[in-house]
Amino acid sequence: MLGEGQDAETGVVSVSSSPSAEPARTGRRPAPRTGQVVKAVLSLVLVVGIFYFLFKRIDFADVWAEIRAMTWLELTILLLIALWNLVTYVFVWMTVTTPRLSFGRGMVMTQSTTAVSNTVPGGAAIGIGMTYSMMGQWGYSRSRTTTAVLVSGVWNSFIKLGLPVFALAVVALQGRASSARVIAALIGLAGLAAAIVVFGLMLHSEEQARRVGLRAGRIASRLLALVHRPPVSGWEIATVKFRARTVDLLQHGWGPITLASLLSHLSLYLVLLVALRQVGVSEDEVSWAEVLAVFAFARLATAIPFTPGGAGVVEAVLIGGLVAAGGAADQVTAAVLVYRALTWALPIVVGVGCYLWWRRQRLETDRRPARPGVATP
Repeated sequence: MLGEGQDAETGVVSVSSSPSAEPARTGRRPAPRTGQVVKAVLSLVLVVGIFYFLFKRIDFADVWAEIRAMTWLELTILLLIALWNLVTYVFVWMTVTTPRLSFGRGMVMTQSTTAVSNTVPGGAAIGIGMTYSMMGQWGYSRSRTTTAVLVSGVWNSFIKLGLPVFALAVVALQGRASSARVIAALIGLAGLAAAIVVFGLMLHSEEQARRVGLRAGRIASRLLALVHRPPVSGWEIATVKFRARTVDLLQHGWGPITLASLLSHLSLYLVLLVALRQVGVSEDEVSWAEVLAVFAFARLATAIPFTPGGAGVVEAVLIGGLVAAGGAADQVTAAVLVYRALTWALPIVVGVGCYLWWRRQRLETDRRPARPGVATP
């Protein structure tokens, strides 16, 4: 998937509206305020409806008792793992930027944009704008930022498609594979193979990149016509530019980019796995591979951002999948709520602090008079 916006759980920005991630320079009118209000109301209704359905079937008193039964040591371990997960967001951006983005700036940018994506309907688009604003202030051109946005998004998509296949393969080796799981694995494998082939064709040559852009543009235009929207244009130019910017980066950096992206996803998964084990869901009840499979499909479920940060959607998929795999409903729900507190709510708190710090630094820079003969950044 190249879903538009910020991946709220891994800090990776990805786009799909156009192969070029640069903000539009034309005088396009912003979305009406009424539309934003409608989106916010619909998201809120969806979240409330999902949680109402979940807690109508689960005794919340038992869930709260499971959470309260966790020791301070268990909670501290979980918090440390969650903080490490936040740190891994930065590693991806340090590998896709040239010159390399510093850790401090990467932390400020990823946490600020994630906080917006987790709280505001349509916040993914705002997060992209914040990314360009911050990177521009730090001296990165629009083209370099675009390359970083797209490459990190593509790698994020590859891993999102690959994790379910890997997890279901392990589940099958453990003798717990059903026909439905095998079919899901085959579908995921086909999607991953198709994504890799398309990406490979784009990078093979300028002519191939142009053809991919033309075909993608035609498909997008036909889909837009169904909803009475104007056709897209210039995708072949954008894909050729993307190829030129990306080839040099990947020649020497594909390994670190892959490792950093994989580490970010697996760190997020580790928070969920440890939370389950801390509340008492054993390996015999739900194996680590089954947890990985459910986690991977929950990540795919957020490909279309129905709610900010997947609120409600992620919980429903995780609880439903883990209970179906053999976990006790109250323990699974307790673990999922703790997991989401650490991976959805915690980044909001950290992100607000990072954003306020960046705003203060920006204001101080704007107020500082330029010295004669010295160019301002």
